[in-house]
Amino acid sequence: MSSEELRASFSELAVGSQTRMDSQADSSGDPSSEGAVQVTCFTEDLHDVTLHFQIIRFSKQIYAWIGCNTAKFGHLYAAATTRPDNRVSVTSVLGGTSDNTGSSMARRLVLKTGLNIVLACNIPKDSPMLEAAAERKLVEKLKGLGYIKPKAGEASASSVH
Repeated sequence: MSSEELRASFSELAVGSQTRMDSQADSSGDPSSEGAVQVTCFTEDLHDVTLHFQIIRFSKQIYAWIGCNTAKFGHLYAAATTRPDNRVSVTSVLGGTSDNTGSSMARRLVLKTGLNIVLACNIPKDSPMLEAAAERKLVEKLKGLGYIKPKAGEASASSVH
């Protein structure tokens, strides 16, 4: 296959998948429905550091990226519940095993969302306060998007005010 044929195939694929995604999102109206994909990007300034976030919600998993001061990818972790006892397992997909910044965050996100999590994170490993603040902001956004359901006590307490 020549490079021109390959380029044409990719452009057809991109156009076809975009049309299919648009029609699925429009027909259901629910971004968490089967087949729909929702992308959210935002930036926060925390502790004199700029954190960039990207969240991609697939039907049964969430991909999240947290960039610290740059658009560098960082380490990549995958986390999911495992059978038979529904414990959360986390593995490092890209990056060294000595730097576990993000692995515990991925584990907690699985517990909070009930979904598989793929987390890319380039927060410096010697910044636990920054990591905690980044996780807090990410969880706030996930709640706002409806990916984390509030607990029964939280819902009733917030509706009283």
